[in-house]
Amino acid sequence: MAKKFNYGGQAVIEGVMMRGRKAVVTAVRRPDGDLTMDVRTVSSVYNGWMRRTPLLRGIIVLIESMVLGTKSLLYSANVSLEEEEEQLTGKSVWGMMFVAAAIAVGLFFIAPLFLTRLANPWLGSSLAFNAVEGVVRLAIFVGYLKVMSLLPDIKRVFTYHGAEHKTVNAYEANVPLDLESVRRYSTAHVRCGTSFLFVVLMIAIVVFAFVGKPGIWIMIASRVVLIPVIAALGYEATQYGARHRNNWLIRILLAPGLWLQSLTTGEPNDRQLEVAITALKKAVELDQAEETPVSA
Repeated sequence: MAKKFNYGGQAVIEGVMMRGRKAVVTAVRRPDGDLTMDVRTVSSVYNGWMRRTPLLRGIIVLIESMVLGTKSLLYSANVSLEEEEEQLTGKSVWGMMFVAAAIAVGLFFIAPLFLTRLANPWLGSSLAFNAVEGVVRLAIFVGYLKVMSLLPDIKRVFTYHGAEHKTVNAYEANVPLDLESVRRYSTAHVRCGTSFLFVVLMIAIVVFAFVGKPGIWIMIASRVVLIPVIAALGYEATQYGARHRNNWLIRILLAPGLWLQSLTTGEPNDRQLEVAITALKKAVELDQAEETPVSA
């Protein structure tokens, strides 16, 4: 029997992407109100031995999320612009994603380092320095999410994020994937990227503590070079928490990440839920078709 697959995805412009075992399905609401879908086969790279190897799989998932997420975002953007003369190209979207990634590294990893150095005279030990840097990094992260949640366009994407979570929660509860059933479920999910990022920020404090307080250029390099290591550890911690979510101690540790999801998810309407349900149903259908033996 095949190991149970953890379905999940992300919100895109007027839609939801769901990642299945065999395919990535992106369902988007067209400007005229109709639903459209894009189905892409998942590369064997994302399902091979690296995807099953502890620590290494976290890096693969990070790359996978960027690649598949960007392709889904490009599709959804062009669907929303289908009535316009100009549409986005893959090159332009990848360029924007590269700039966004560079800004994220600068904002969440480099800026906290320099801000903390301002208080360096009062921070005697490397442990204290890294603890304060971690608090500054977390404050910037929470502030960033709060500002994003106030922007109307981003807020709408966040409601599709809530639709994605509700649909996955309903599927994992083994209830029918219909509007009446899915409505009842939470917009928070333990495997959410927001919770993952919170775990990453916590783990970064520990990892950077081992670096200590060397020269500034070494500290800057460590904040960039060690990101894949921190992401790999964060993935393992997030998956462990999801598997043991009923443990009281794990619930306490998961609580901050779940609370942060209140900033990155919104209560979806039925039309948005319909998009998420359509995407997940199709992903599950394709997986079951692959796994069902053909009668002779």
